[in-house]
Amino acid sequence: MTLLKNYKIIPVVTVIAVTLFFGCESNFKEVQKINFSEFVPSGEAEKINLKYTDSGRIKAILMSPKMLDFASVNFPFTEFPKGIDVILYDDKGKRTFVKSDYAVSYKTTGIIDLQRNVKITSQDRQVLETQQLYYDQKNEWFFTEKSFKFTDTKGVSNGQGIDFSKDFKIINSQKITGELDSTE
Repeated sequence: MTLLKNYKIIPVVTVIAVTLFFGCESNFKEVQKINFSEFVPSGEAEKINLKYTDSGRIKAILMSPKMLDFASVNFPFTEFPKGIDVILYDDKGKRTFVKSDYAVSYKTTGIIDLQRNVKITSQDRQVLETQQLYYDQKNEWFFTEKSFKFTDTKGVSNGQGIDFSKDFKIINSQKITGELDSTE
């Protein structure tokens, strides 16, 4: 007799569960719509040419075909989906040229993530090429863990992982191979 009662309860429980499931589904979709926020830029610019100054001196010039500003998100950033060309100036007016096919500048940290065909050229003809490179704006410092090629008047070297000052005066490399002329 108890076996017969259990079989009568199962269909009732199943009907209640199905009703609750379909009844909550429409409410769940409404809740999803409320919590959905579209990820769109708060600002957009084309063919930009920005000059950064400090105390009346130009510190950098940034040029890009397109800039998307995501200032209203929790972790604000500026995206350059079509790449950047940057000229950095030191205190003596020496220039360093930075180029990449894509870049993202994070406002909170001051880090710029340069990606795809990154090339940095100093006024002294030193060239670093890699596929990804970070730039710490506050400390004026570049770094990557990716493979790189470094060319200067002494020769060409390749490696994995490097960090250096924006004027190439201080260079720390990790795994490096190549031929360098040590007579200079």
